Amino acid sequence: MSKSPKIGFVSLGCPKALVDSEHILTRLRAEGYDISPSYQEADLVVINTCGFIDAAVEESLDAIGEALAENGKVIVTGCLGARPEVIMEKHPRVLAVTGPHALQDVMNAVHQHLPQPHHPFTSLIPEQGIRLTPRHYAYLKISEGCNHRCTFCIIPSLRGDLVSRPVSEVMREAESLVKAGVKELLVISQDTSAYGVDLKYRAEFWQSRLLKTRMTELAGALGDLGAWVRLHYVYPYPHVDEVIPLMAEGKILPYLDIPLQHASPRVLSAMKRPGNQDSNLARIMKWRETCPDLTLRSTFITGFPGETEDDFRQLLDFLGEAQLDRVGCFTYSPVEGAAANALPGHVPEEVKQERQARLMELQAEISAARLAQKIGRTLTVLVDEVDEEGAVARSMGDAPEIDGLVYVEDSTGIKPGDFVSVKIEDADEHDLWGSRTA
Repeated sequence: MSKSPKIGFVSLGCPKALVDSEHILTRLRAEGYDISPSYQEADLVVINTCGFIDAAVEESLDAIGEALAENGKVIVTGCLGARPEVIMEKHPRVLAVTGPHALQDVMNAVHQHLPQPHHPFTSLIPEQGIRLTPRHYAYLKISEGCNHRCTFCIIPSLRGDLVSRPVSEVMREAESLVKAGVKELLVISQDTSAYGVDLKYRAEFWQSRLLKTRMTELAGALGDLGAWVRLHYVYPYPHVDEVIPLMAEGKILPYLDIPLQHASPRVLSAMKRPGNQDSNLARIMKWRETCPDLTLRSTFITGFPGETEDDFRQLLDFLGEAQLDRVGCFTYSPVEGAAANALPGHVPEEVKQERQARLMELQAEISAARLAQKIGRTLTVLVDEVDEEGAVARSMGDAPEIDGLVYVEDSTGIKPGDFVSVKIEDADEHDLWGSRTA
């Protein structure tokens, strides 16, 4: 039997890009290509890039340069691929450049530079495809693109307007993942709340059940599969209220990732973001009345052009009232092609950094207080890792890689992917510690 060609693969960027990488890897394995763990053993390297902010662009360009130096044959795809002139100016030796979500274009480039004769024994792949996450959780991408035109963001120019996947297709993938052993489905998109609006919420049959292509109906159906279901990138539209009862009932996880970005009405208007401080606060209070165990995560930007000390104070006041569980904060970074670059009143870098530090200092106190309320409670956790010191797990309020961890003292008889009950004994501003219960 002839030796199968080997492809090296580098995946950068957000979970949505990770899903694109999984689709490419699945197709490569389906066609009989082997995946190489090193540049030296690979016949060709594919790099899925990120191009959202300047730091991500530099990371992507550095990765391309490293692959060229170590291997020499490189195909580039992903968000930075939507700006091929940036790549070709720095690395003119790349074999091909494609944009994001361009599976067939990537495969065409691979076929051109590393042809693979079909062989029935090397074309077999698992039903759930190739995954880059641990076996017990997976990202489930429900749409591409975005209809918003936030002034700090270039995602629509990179990935286009919203294109929702048919609900029956999403459910088939989710069911396949759960059958393959996935215990947690992380629902992702650029705007999960808008899922199906481009399809006019078209109804489709799945297993003799008529479902609307809409977030609430999708969440309910996913909750019937028996896995944890976690919603990410949810804009706080009024209809989000509909999924909170599903969380209170235990059908999906009591967790919402809501990218609020700011609280000052003036800054939100300059950002072209929906919502405002008062309506968001009222909605959060209503959600917590319905589902007291709800965990809320959000991200914010400090130093957006024109942000004054009063605007920033409004953001701090909002955090004090909202008492969000998890918060990420970024200083404003001008992205090539973003409309915000032309706004007046750019904030000095030292002021951006100082405001970020103040915000995170306040949030650390809030997070610590909220996690301290869990001491003495018994929580169900999902185990991610096991070693001689114990187990590392996550609670319902912890998404992988971005939130906290639960450290479990006794790991006897448990393995990654297991659900265990843990009595919480200690906490800090990020993590929890506890012991298994009988």
